[in-house]
Amino acid sequence: MSEGDRVNGTEHGRSDVPVSLPAWVADRIRELILRGDLPPGTRLGEEGLSARFGVSRPPLREGLRSLETEGLVVQVPRRGTFVRTVTLQDAYEICTLRDELEHMAVRLGVPVHDAAAMARCREAMARLAAAAAAGDSAGVTEEGFGFHLALVGLSGHGRLEAAFRGLALQMRLCMAMNRRARRSMETLREDAARHSRILDLVEEGDPERVVEALAGHGHTTFVLALRDQLGEGSPAAAAWADRIAAEAAEAS
Repeated sequence: MSEGDRVNGTEHGRSDVPVSLPAWVADRIRELILRGDLPPGTRLGEEGLSARFGVSRPPLREGLRSLETEGLVVQVPRRGTFVRTVTLQDAYEICTLRDELEHMAVRLGVPVHDAAAMARCREAMARLAAAAAAGDSAGVTEEGFGFHLALVGLSGHGRLEAAFRGLALQMRLCMAMNRRARRSMETLREDAARHSRILDLVEEGDPERVVEALAGHGHTTFVLALRDQLGEGSPAAAAWADRIAAEAAEAS
């Protein structure tokens, strides 16, 4: 397949809206990162990526620069380009902000009076369940984010949903790390079942029970599994991680 085929969107027989080659490369690498196929810290060697995608180095480098601007990769002088490593401070800020936005959305949107918003949640749950049934771990991560986005959409608060979307790349990176951390303790179907229970509580109409379920949702397991690798953070971040560890110990 030629580089031109990719630019014209004809890979795998598609006929999509044309995109530039650097944008195409960035899209492919971004997808691999967010699906967890390229974990944080992975070195993105130009030779291997050029061969993998069948592109020359100039558009590859431009695509990597675009991903650096997004904060997904970092370029280290004389060492190369790496998938960004999530620090304890990163995890603390991303997860606590996510929690606050979701809890606010639930308190605004439950009980649900918007049939279309409720249908969006059910459809997102159906896609998540289908990915789990198919054994698609990366798909479960991707559709899990879609479910939480639909949950925030219950609020009917456009700016709140926009703020949540603004964290999308960072949240999906943490979700991929969390999915890997939970592989030994939870099947994909059990992951889907956790989300299904949240949907059931939404339909029952008690916002505080939904918030309680979200607080114990298991989305910070990766903090325990990777604490030594995440490094140090602020005193608030360290206290947050200690609280997660204490709650996990109490639950076990």
